[in-house]
Amino acid sequence: MILVTGGTGLVGAHLLLKLAEENEQLRATYRPSSKLDRVRNFFLKQHREGAALYERINWVEGDLNDIPSLEKAFQGIEQVYHSAAMISFDPRDFYELKRINVRGTANIVNLCITFKVKKLCYVSSIAALSRNKGEQAITEENEWQGASNVYGLSKYLAEMEVWRGSQEGVPVVIVNPGVIIGSGFWDQGSGMLFKAASKAPKYYPPGGTGVVTINDVVKVMTGLMNSGIQGERYILVAENLSYKTLLGYLAEGFQNKKPWKRLKYWHLEIFWRLDWLRVMFGGKNRKLSREGAKSMRSQPVYSNAKIKDALDYQFEDVPEVIAQCCEDYLQEKRPNL
Repeated sequence: MILVTGGTGLVGAHLLLKLAEENEQLRATYRPSSKLDRVRNFFLKQHREGAALYERINWVEGDLNDIPSLEKAFQGIEQVYHSAAMISFDPRDFYELKRINVRGTANIVNLCITFKVKKLCYVSSIAALSRNKGEQAITEENEWQGASNVYGLSKYLAEMEVWRGSQEGVPVVIVNPGVIIGSGFWDQGSGMLFKAASKAPKYYPPGGTGVVTINDVVKVMTGLMNSGIQGERYILVAENLSYKTLLGYLAEGFQNKKPWKRLKYWHLEIFWRLDWLRVMFGGKNRKLSREGAKSMRSQPVYSNAKIKDALDYQFEDVPEVIAQCCEDYLQEKRPNL
């Protein structure tokens, strides 16, 4: 049986659908605040037999730091996909990020050891990789030089827990996806990008990032788990895009005018300070931290050579997937627009 943590998120739901299509025995964890109806609706929209596929999942309510509930979820499990995580770039959330992403992952690793799980796949992020100060592409072998934000640091520390598990006998693989492009979860993670782009922004940041589609992420994860590969991690980036290009693809998908005004570095310096003041006096969450403003100025290049060689893999065409996701977004949101 296969266990998927974070089954109500973008990666978890798409992964569950693929595994259900392959007739795997499945169990997934969810938090009390998670909406299972959203996952069921996603299955119904994505597959003509979505209802039957959804019923194949054995859902177990649990928290990454609730050991008894996790022990229940681990009964009879042979493979684990650990995709549950907290996403926040607000420095004030670092304690909670450590509690969920680091301590929670340590709990998953410990249970993998206890229950003699045959293989663990951990979903990390390119945010956990050091930014290369040179002109060479970032690879899996880059020496650690510190994360660019608190989220990235928490994912790096979580990776250390996974490597600890590998030293204690658990076969592991780690994937480091870039910004994940996929449909169905518009109010969380990278789905927020479509929500913002639908409003036809005029400005674009000066930097860039690595992008990958959700189908590629899921296919690579299952490919690695079904292979003899272990003790390795892989960058999952289909294309390295400037923010101008990425937002341009989104504008085309929404049939909007492409953003044409480039944010200056001093704009970003002002914005993160204004955001800090807004939080201090308004009590709201950070939208742009100092580290976030700095990262929006850079355009790192990530190498995908290792995973392409390991699985002889070819990535999907990103612009085509973005266009399809924009269409999906409009179909779902049109009544509310």
